[in-house]
This record gives sequence, structure tokens and C-alpha cells, in this order.
Amino acid sequence: MGQHARPNDGVITLAELREFASFPAATQRYIRRSLDVAFHRGTPMETWSRDVVEEASIRAQTRIYGRLDELKALVPDDSGLDQIEPFMAPLVTLSAFDLSQNRLDGFQAYRFLYERLIGAGARPWLPGAFCAAASLPHIHPDRRRALLQSISEAAATAAGWSSREPTFYPEWVEKVDADKAPH
Repeated sequence: MGQHARPNDGVITLAELREFASFPAATQRYIRRSLDVAFHRGTPMETWSRDVVEEASIRAQTRIYGRLDELKALVPDDSGLDQIEPFMAPLVTLSAFDLSQNRLDGFQAYRFLYERLIGAGARPWLPGAFCAAASLPHIHPDRRRALLQSISEAAATAAGWSSREPTFYPEWVEKVDADKAPH
């Protein structure tokens, strides 16, 4: 038997679409690019690089994101200290890379991306990884302040997290020339 969509699934997907639409254009672009790199969708270099700087960034991102499969396998199932270090150290490194690209404007965009990169099991660990990465010295002090102020008290002190996997994974959409579109 196939899976049946629950009535709530559409509402949840719509909420995820609205959340994505609330991000600035540069953030939306970076999230789509990141998902393309992470999931080997299409040809990210051809799709996303506009100049040599962006090309170098995509190469670095591809190298850094090479650890994602390993990271997904390390998501702790509890707060046992023996499980935290092997997971958090690479998560903070990955997060530091993404935050240093200056395209994720705060915790909400970071969480949106990382729920898709790693999965729902990573949710409890994202506030700590975000704060650790945002506090690192390679982030400009003004940006550090803005990033750290972007995490709400509710996100930082949540008593529990949903285990529901995200349903909306934004992708590149080719622009359609209105003059050439069928009417």
C-alpha cells in the first residue's frame, strides 16, 4: 500500500514555502545552491557561479559538504556526552563555513537549511552549533552580534523538537521569457 497524504501535510508544506519566501533573495539563492551541492542536484557550478569568487566558494562548499553523509550518521539519539563531540565538531565547522559566506541572515535561515541538509534529528543540536559557529573569530564582530541576536529565546531554550522531516526542498527554477511562453 502507498502512503496516504494526511490533510495536515499540505498545511505544513505551505508553511515551509511561506518561511522560505520570507527570506531575502540572496538567502533563498544560497539555500537552493547549498541543497544542489549537498544532494548533487544538476550542475551547481554551471547553475550558480557568476564569477571566479563564487566558483571558488562552490568548490570549497563541495569539499566541506563531502562530510554530510558522515554527519547524518552521527546525529546523537540522546544527550550522552560520548555522542556529542563526534557530531558537534564537524557540525560547527560546516556551520562556520556557511555563516562565513554572509548569505544566511540569521538562525531561521540557518535552521531551514540545516534541517534539510541533515534531517529532523539534528534540530536539538542546531541552536548550539549555530551559536558556536557565529561566535568564531573569523566572523566580523558586527556580523557576530547580528547572528547571535537572531536566535530567539524560544529557539535557544526549547523543551522539545519536532521529529517531522521537512517536506519542501527549494530548487532552481528556470526563468520563463513571458514573450515566448504559450498563451
